[in-house]
Amino acid sequence: MAGLSLKQRLKNGENVYGTCMTATGAMWPGAVKRAGLDFVFLDTEHIPLGRNELAALCQQFRALDIAPIVRIPQPDPFLACQAIDGGALGVVAPYIESADQVLELVGATKYRPLKGVLLSQYLQGQEPVPVHVQEYIDKVNQHHLCIANIESVPAMEKLDEILSVPGLDAVFIGPHDLSVSLGIPEEYDHPDFEKAVTFIITQTRAKGLAIGIHFSLEPERQIQWMKVGVNIVVHSFDIALFSQRLKADMDVIKLAAGDIEQLEKMDEMII
Repeated sequence: MAGLSLKQRLKNGENVYGTCMTATGAMWPGAVKRAGLDFVFLDTEHIPLGRNELAALCQQFRALDIAPIVRIPQPDPFLACQAIDGGALGVVAPYIESADQVLELVGATKYRPLKGVLLSQYLQGQEPVPVHVQEYIDKVNQHHLCIANIESVPAMEKLDEILSVPGLDAVFIGPHDLSVSLGIPEEYDHPDFEKAVTFIITQTRAKGLAIGIHFSLEPERQIQWMKVGVNIVVHSFDIALFSQRLKADMDVIKLAAGDIEQLEKMDEMII
């Protein structure tokens, strides 16, 4: 099963590879499979995907043994449960800035279907989870990944608290929002940006958690941060890959035809 394989490989500290998909066409899951990817990142924060479309995509990718990881629109445990109900094997909550937000996400991904007062008591350690209940929820949620999006200075300031919440599996760095929060929008080679990303990666790996950073730029960006410790490669997304490759090919054709004098630099895109 895709989820079990992915979760175990991350626990082992192995590298896993994926991309972001926005297209809902029937031919795309097969193309992702042929690329040899382990997971697909489905973003409902920035992409207009409805619940029906999301569920269909999750089921299609799972049928191909590709783990669907869904970013919900906001840190909301009920939205996390909806994503899992649709077939998500991993849930990413955006713009996490506190341990309490992570704890709620853990409750939705690791204690489902428990909710309400009882769940709160279990999460806060106010009441012990009965043995048979713990066995049940462990079995039901055994394949689920709980992932926090770290993409702001306040999140960095509370990173140790955030990473210390039991049940958190991984972190995704949001480079665009992080650069804006740092006051250096889209300056991905700026020393302050590189220092911040290095800090998040090293702190996360020191806690024994997996980490990824989502760039839609050249693959060398992924290689750069893998050398620092990234082991979840979230590379680009379908629209960027299509438009970048199409532009590059058309430039080659136009150059050969004499319609342009030199190859133009590809536009850089990022989510």
